[in-house]
Amino acid sequence: MRDCVKPVKIELYFIPVVTRIPLKFGPEVLTSITCTRVHMFVEDKKGKMTDGWGETPLSVQWGWPSSINYETRHRDMKKFCKILADEWVSCDLESHPVDTGYLFIEHILPLALTRFNKKMKESKEDMPLLSALICNSPFDIAFHDAYAKYLGLPVYRIYGKDFMDKDLSYYLKPAEDSQVSFEGKYIEDFLRIPPRERLIVWHLVGGTDPIDKDELTGNEPDDGYPVLLEDWIRQDGLKCLKIKLRGNDFDWDYQRIVKVAEIGIKNGVLWFSTDFNCTVKDTSYVVEMLDRLLYDKPDIYARILYIEQPFPYDLESNPIDVRPIASRKPIFMDESAHDWRVIKLGRELGWSGVALKTCKTQTGALLSYCWAKAHGMSVMVQDLTNPMLAQIPHVLLASYIDTIMGVESNSMQFYPLASEPEAKIHPGLYKRREGMLDLSTIRGPGFGYRIEEIPRELPEPDYIVSG
Repeated sequence: MRDCVKPVKIELYFIPVVTRIPLKFGPEVLTSITCTRVHMFVEDKKGKMTDGWGETPLSVQWGWPSSINYETRHRDMKKFCKILADEWVSCDLESHPVDTGYLFIEHILPLALTRFNKKMKESKEDMPLLSALICNSPFDIAFHDAYAKYLGLPVYRIYGKDFMDKDLSYYLKPAEDSQVSFEGKYIEDFLRIPPRERLIVWHLVGGTDPIDKDELTGNEPDDGYPVLLEDWIRQDGLKCLKIKLRGNDFDWDYQRIVKVAEIGIKNGVLWFSTDFNCTVKDTSYVVEMLDRLLYDKPDIYARILYIEQPFPYDLESNPIDVRPIASRKPIFMDESAHDWRVIKLGRELGWSGVALKTCKTQTGALLSYCWAKAHGMSVMVQDLTNPMLAQIPHVLLASYIDTIMGVESNSMQFYPLASEPEAKIHPGLYKRREGMLDLSTIRGPGFGYRIEEIPRELPEPDYIVSG
C-alpha cells in the first residue's frame, strides 16, 4: 500500500449567512443558510501531520424538502454533522481519499444515518440520504485536500495509477448493455488535462427574482448590486441563464420562460436551461411546454440547452420514463443522482445526462462522472449557491471535466458579501466578468485555496473531536 493518512482531529465550524434576496426551492424560500466548514488534521504511520479544509452550505430546503419546519431540519443536519465528525475520526480508515470516501459513503454513512433517524424520532420524518450526503461533503472534501497537501500536489494530480491502488472496476460496474470496461482505468483517464482556467458561467433566475420594473415590490435591497435581470446581464456579460420554474403552474412557467428569454436574447444571452424544481408529476407537462415553445417561440426553443430534473427526488420510487422529453431536449438528473447506480437506472429510463455537485462529496462526484462519461452521457456541474471556500472545489470540478457548457455559479447573486475575504485572493471566482469565471488564482497543493492568504477571522470551532 502506498503512503496513506487517516483523520486524527477535526474542527467543525457553522458559519451563518443571510441572503440579500430570497431564493425559492420548490414550495420553500431560502433567506439564510449555514455553511459547514471542516478543518481536518491527518497523520501517517510515522506521525507526519497535515491539514485540509472543506466547506459545504447546508441547503436544508434543497436537501430535505418537507412539511417539517425549517428549524427542526436545520437543527438535525447540524447535529448530524457533529456525529459525522466523530465517525471520521474514529473510523480508522487509512487509505487514498477515494478509497476512504467510497467506504465511508457505502458503509459508515448509511449506518450513521439509520442510527440517527431512530434516535431523532421527535422529528417525525427521517432525514433523507441527500441531506446526509450534504452533511458528509465537507469532511470528504477536507480529506481530499489534506491528502493532496500531504503529497505536496494539486488535488487533481492524485487520481491516477501512480497514487491509487485500485482501478475504477473496484468502485463501478458498467451497464449490462454496454461495451464499457473499467478494468485498468482510473479517474485521471477521464479528466480534462490541462483544465480550463476560464469557465462560461450560468446565472440563476430564481422563482422570486424580479425580472423587470413591473415586478419590483419596493422591498429590494439597495446595496450596490443589481436587482433586475437586465442589469445583471449587462454588468456580468452573461451568456447563459438558468430559469427556475414552479412545475405545477403551466401558464406561469411558460410565460416565465418567454419573458426571461426575450430579455436575455435582447441583451446577448445565448443559452437557457429550465429547472422545474422537481415538482412535475408527468412527462406530458414538460413535453407540452417544449412543443408550445417550438411552435410559438422557435428562437427560444432553439436556445434551450438542456432540461434539469423536473421530477421528484427519489428516482427509484419514481421510475418515470423520460424518453418523450429526451427526444426533444437533453434532460439531466440532479437531486436524485446520488451515485453511479442511480445514474445507471436513469440511463435505462432515458435520461441524457447528470448534473454533478460537490455537495454530494468530491468522491461521489468523481465516480459518478466517470460512470456517466464512460457510458456516453453528458454532464453539468450545478451550484448549491456555494460561497467562500465551497466555491473552489465546485469550480475546479467543472474545469477538469467536459461539461455541456461551463458551470453554474450564483452565490454572488444571493450573498456576495459572505465571500469578500476569499475574493481578495481569488477575485475571478466571486465576480463574473464577460460571462466567465477566472480560476487562474487557484494554485498550490490540495484544492489551491491559499487559505493562509485569505483574511478571514474564524470564531472558535463549534465542535472539536480528536482521536
